[in-house]
Formats: sequence, C-alpha cells, structure tokens
Amino acid sequence: MHVKLTVSNREQGWRLDQYVTEKSPPWLSRSQVKRIINEGKVQVNETPRKPGHRLKTGDVISFTLPAAPRVEKPPEGEEIPLSILYEDDDIIVVDKPAGMIVHPVPRRQSGTLVNALLAHCDGLQEAGGTERPGIVHRLDKETSGVMVVAKTTTAHISLSRQFKSREVGKSYFAIVRGKAPANGEIDVPLARHPVSRLKMKPDPSGKPALTIFSRVCAYSDAASAMLVCTETGRTHQIRVHFKYLGFPLLGDQLYGRARQDEVFSVRRQMLHALSIAFAHPVSKKKMRFVSRIPHDMARVLLNLSDLARS
Repeated sequence: MHVKLTVSNREQGWRLDQYVTEKSPPWLSRSQVKRIINEGKVQVNETPRKPGHRLKTGDVISFTLPAAPRVEKPPEGEEIPLSILYEDDDIIVVDKPAGMIVHPVPRRQSGTLVNALLAHCDGLQEAGGTERPGIVHRLDKETSGVMVVAKTTTAHISLSRQFKSREVGKSYFAIVRGKAPANGEIDVPLARHPVSRLKMKPDPSGKPALTIFSRVCAYSDAASAMLVCTETGRTHQIRVHFKYLGFPLLGDQLYGRARQDEVFSVRRQMLHALSIAFAHPVSKKKMRFVSRIPHDMARVLLNLSDLARS
C-alpha cells in the first residue's frame, strides 16, 4: 500500500524514522522502518533521506508499506480447557484466563484461545477468516474475563457490526495504584507510541477514546478498586487512561510500576472484563454475561484490606 502524508505542526522536528514508525501499522518495527528508509524507499519531498533526517511542517512523506506478515499456516485445534459461560449454534461466550493470548501471532502459534476454540467448535475456521477465526474483539494477554466469539459467518458479521457501531456494552473491574477519584470520565484520544510499538500514548491527534469510571472501594491511599466502562475500544485504553490520570493499574509492566506492586501479591495487571452485553446475531435477543472476579484479584483485594486495617 502506497502512503503519502504531510507533516503537521505537531510533527515539526521529528526524525524521519520516528514519523514513519508512528504512521505504520504496529507489526512494522522501528528497525524494519530504518531498513526501508536506508534502502531509499521513503522520500521526503520526492527525495530519499536518512532515518535521522529532521522534518519540517508541510514536508510531504511518501513510501510504500510492505505486506503484513501472514501466519505460515492456519491455526490448529488444541485440547485446551475452556471456561464456557454460554454456547449455542451461533456464538460461544467464554471466560478467558489471564496469561492466554487470544489468537496466534508470528512468535506464538499455539496455546491461544483460538487454538482451544478450534478444537471445541466444529466449522469455526469459516467464521471470519482462517487466521483469527471467530474473533470479533480481543483482550490483552494478562487481562482476564468475558469474551464473545462468533461460530458462523453470519454471527461474525453481526457482532463485528455491533462492535464497530458501539452497540456492545462492556464493563471492567480494575485495581489501580493510589486513591482514585470517586467517579469521572477520561476523554483523551490515543495513538500508537512513535518509538515503542508495544505502547499507546495520549495524543490530541489520535483516535477518540472515552473511559467512564466509578470507585468501588479505596484501600487507604495505597490502591482503589474501580468499575470501568469504555465507550470506545482502543488498544490498551483503560491502562493508558488510568496511567494518564495518575493511577496506573497494579501489576502493569508496560505502563505502571509492577515491581513495587508485588508487595500486594500482584502477578499481572489487575484488569478483568467483568461483563458484556449485545444483541444475539440471529434472534436479536438482548444478552448479557458476567464473569466473576478471579481468585488472584480477590487475593490482592484481601491483602489490600489487611493493609488498610493495619
């Protein structure tokens, strides 16, 4: 795909490799960007430049994105236990454990939720393509909780449309560092981090992102249990928004202070997809499913309670 972009005032002074990295899809690393720049495949005002070239407002950047890496072969079914909350001929609702990746990626081809689903559901391979069959939304690897998966093409189309039009209701339970406000909302656009491709960052020119929250309990000034709803579904939205607010999630290795949180027996980011609500793709019946708070989060809450009483 050929890309032609104009440098904005905000991007004045950026390095060329930083600019191209931010404008590229997440699977294209900064080292890959540097390589295509050094090969003369990126032009500034129709002239090839070096990765460290500083940009000016109004510069026209043109380059061709390489094709996205494809999984060498379709994922295969694996007999991995599933916690199933509901299932019929069209959908399956599961309780994803923390530590499980939703679908195969180039560096991890097995042990994912998709591998487990393929073994459990006949014909799932036809629902939404061969690389991510059935998947209409995702949770981060270390986030636990409820997910809905399409078992047919019809269900995949319907659920994908509901997610895109923001008709799906989602709520989360989170434990954050510090005494967070009793309630509020975080309306801050998010964009891919220009240097670390694993991260997102607040950015006025990014995609709109709205998070609404209320505090369930405060454990002295150490931490707060939060009920969170997202009006949008941006990558790492809750994690980045609470970091922006000054209350990062306990155990978040990417945006928080995970090592300091180990004192509370935290072993992963304290985020759980609590509930999901949507219209059944065939019957159109309104459905809502709830996932109970997992044992590891409950243990952390007990430790925080003990700390607050001491």
